[in-house]
Amino acid sequence: MPETPPAHPAVRSGLGDGFATRLIAWWDVRGRKDLPWQRDRTPYRVWVSEVMLQQTRASAVVPYFERFVRRFPDVEALARGELDEVLHLWSGLGYYARARNLHRAAGIVARDHGGVIPDDAATVEALPGVGRSTAAAVVAQGYGRRAAILDANVKRVLARRHRIAGAVSSAATLAELWRLAELHTPAERVADYTQAIMDLGATVCRRNRPRCGECPVYADCEAYAAGDPGRFPERAQRRARRLERSRFFVVVDPDGACLVEQRPPRGVWGGLWSPPERDAGQSLDGFLDQSGIAADLVDNVQAAGVFRHGFTHYDLDVEPVYVRLKARPTAVRERAARWIDPHDHRLGLSKVAARLVSVTALFGGRKSGR
Repeated sequence: MPETPPAHPAVRSGLGDGFATRLIAWWDVRGRKDLPWQRDRTPYRVWVSEVMLQQTRASAVVPYFERFVRRFPDVEALARGELDEVLHLWSGLGYYARARNLHRAAGIVARDHGGVIPDDAATVEALPGVGRSTAAAVVAQGYGRRAAILDANVKRVLARRHRIAGAVSSAATLAELWRLAELHTPAERVADYTQAIMDLGATVCRRNRPRCGECPVYADCEAYAAGDPGRFPERAQRRARRLERSRFFVVVDPDGACLVEQRPPRGVWGGLWSPPERDAGQSLDGFLDQSGIAADLVDNVQAAGVFRHGFTHYDLDVEPVYVRLKARPTAVRERAARWIDPHDHRLGLSKVAARLVSVTALFGGRKSGR
């Protein structure tokens, strides 16, 4: 692994080198200013947007953010809201622990801080699901107080600007990037600076095919000078992704309502609702027996094509089995089971669950055996 080159002399002195000034000047002309969380900016709106933007592109976040703050316009409203509705509004955005933590944190802010998001980063960081960079963004953009951020875009900009070697996930590399983030963050116009450096990483200093010719700070970018900006930030060696397989039983009553069960509060899709998921080897007869659904209620069974869903560290092969019933059973032995209209409900469904329950039109044609 190459050694980390020494920092720029001006940076070592602590005087800075005009980095922030040039970034803000660039942002004034070319930066993004029409994102919904930039309008009517409040600490709450910044907080919600920053949580949604974790590992998610801004273009994907926009419609979710607008729906979310329309329903929950402030901390108090979110704290009063039901988790099921919070997850419903988050459905499809992924990384659902973010939504659960946001709801929990809103309750804490409402109870312990009078419904006002604290204006110091340490207190914000103590809230569930809030890391150092998110807390700093809330304070910097919500209150205009100096606080250094280090999200994925900022890591990329700084790693290239200073040609920082070493996996970006390593403690030593992160410590150096935080040092540089603190050093470059100005005392004035800090909200604009934090937005500017994020915008630069998102639109110019991109992970693939960076547009170095459009960069306002390319002249003293060490990775650009060395001709290898694409190398930075360096990544740790990837582990082989594991592959899992599950069978989902999509049970539909004569009126088209689907049976869903609530998943455990933690883990993948924690707290969301889904057609019952079982091991890939689970037979229909075994599922019916476990669920207390009489076999003679089954009208039609169809297996749909297997499809793959990717998570951060593994892939899941989803095997749907659609089961149409002649009548709805009086009771089902499932944890927190409900029957829902696939097109009119207020529950949180994962993207996979929403896809499964949306294709009840699959039924039609001949009956098949079990």
